[in-house]
Amino acid sequence: MPQRQIVNIINFIRAVERYPGTDEDKREAVRNQIRIMDELSLKGTFLILYDVFEDEEYMRLMRSLDPERYEIGIWFEIEQFLCEASGLVWRGKTRWEQYCDTGYPMGYTKEERKRIIDEFFRRFKAEFGYYPRVFGTWFCDSFTLRYISETYGLDAACNCKEQYGTDGYTLWGGYYAQGYYPSSKNIFMPAQKKENQLNVPVFRMLGSDPVYQYDFGLDVNSEKREAQKVITLEPAYPDRGGGCPAWTDWYFKENFNGECLSFGYAQAGQENCFQWSGMKDGIEYQFPKIAELQRQGKIVAERLGETGKWYKETYPVTPASAVTAHGAFDDPGKSSVWYNSRFYRVNLYCEDGRIWIRDLHAFCETAADPYENTVCETKAATYETLPVADGFVLSGHGVRSGLYLYDRKTGAPLACDEMKFTETGEGECAVECGNLRFRLFETGFEIARKGEFVLKNVIARTEEHCPAVLSYNEKELRLAYLGVEYGVRLSAGIFRDPMTVVSENGRVGIELESF
Repeated sequence: MPQRQIVNIINFIRAVERYPGTDEDKREAVRNQIRIMDELSLKGTFLILYDVFEDEEYMRLMRSLDPERYEIGIWFEIEQFLCEASGLVWRGKTRWEQYCDTGYPMGYTKEERKRIIDEFFRRFKAEFGYYPRVFGTWFCDSFTLRYISETYGLDAACNCKEQYGTDGYTLWGGYYAQGYYPSSKNIFMPAQKKENQLNVPVFRMLGSDPVYQYDFGLDVNSEKREAQKVITLEPAYPDRGGGCPAWTDWYFKENFNGECLSFGYAQAGQENCFQWSGMKDGIEYQFPKIAELQRQGKIVAERLGETGKWYKETYPVTPASAVTAHGAFDDPGKSSVWYNSRFYRVNLYCEDGRIWIRDLHAFCETAADPYENTVCETKAATYETLPVADGFVLSGHGVRSGLYLYDRKTGAPLACDEMKFTETGEGECAVECGNLRFRLFETGFEIARKGEFVLKNVIARTEEHCPAVLSYNEKELRLAYLGVEYGVRLSAGIFRDPMTVVSENGRVGIELESF
């Protein structure tokens, strides 16, 4: 049976003037989003900030939506109206702030978070007659999602894409694209066991470029860690991204090529604060494109809640998934395969005829949420998983980090032919690159080659997001990060040192686990 290829059009609304000095009516963006979706008979989701309740025109627009095609849910940021309606003192300097200590729930105590959540859900029901079933936010702590799920129930949630330092906060090392069941202890870690998961699938937003987004803006020669730049499906990005027709065509072709193992996914739409003039060209190209692909039977455009219900009916635990790109938007010599399971994520990357593992992070359902019992008192905050190799954060000093492959006899880097992706079983796939073959499965992966080779972990920077080496022997490497002990076990190959694995009979087999 072909895998479902899903687009959620999620537009979210703030009544606040996010960008001072702009005088364009932000309602115009919402009016036009609705108009175009109505013309194309597209389904979609609108998520609203609390301050929307205070605006009669926005509320008129929301109440006019056809419930057969649209759903309304919560966009969860904390602004002055919500804070004060919850009986709390607003600490911000303006009505709305993007900082974690004021604008997001980890900046408040648990009791304050409860009061804020209860007020938002109370007001929503008072206005619409029911509690919302979908919930979105850029950045959220585990207690908040757990409390909402247990108290009110949700069909689905969505959060920000992977980003390092962008907008002042970091989500790094998580389930890349699609969706996952979070651990009840840590919203950013997929749960490994059903009994330890929240029964609310979380979908990653914005449609990241699978080739470039991961290390977009990286300067390997810079001594300063720069915030990651953005290249996504957002219609407000006209050069590279969802405002560029050529990039959009490429993204839909690669993201929905069927090489996904479980389901393909992308979130389209835009927050109204970018204004209609900023998103017009992108939306007027994207939305008809989505409608046409749906008419052709290549994708289904549905509401976030529908996707969440289907996910829960279909998958008892997080399924393995993949995102492949056979060539970059502007360079056929670059290609990328992202593989995700509930145990780890890995990225295979080809550039200029060379292949390496650009990223490898392990997941642990027992890892503590950093804000479970702590209030964030800083503007920025971070959620991470467990690094093994990281080609963005650990690069620098002229060196691009990652797991590199070399011929054991000559020491030459291993070359890469065109990547060939094959689904080989339940949650498993193979990626062949000439003489190299990668087999990816839920708990790890295997590399095979005719001839012996060496796999070397190159780390250029150690000052942040770098694990400590606890111990190693020929078959096991133990690491520690975030207070969690985890590591790599070898089913084939031998650790020469903590950074180097030598193949056995042309094979290296790696499994990720926490101890």
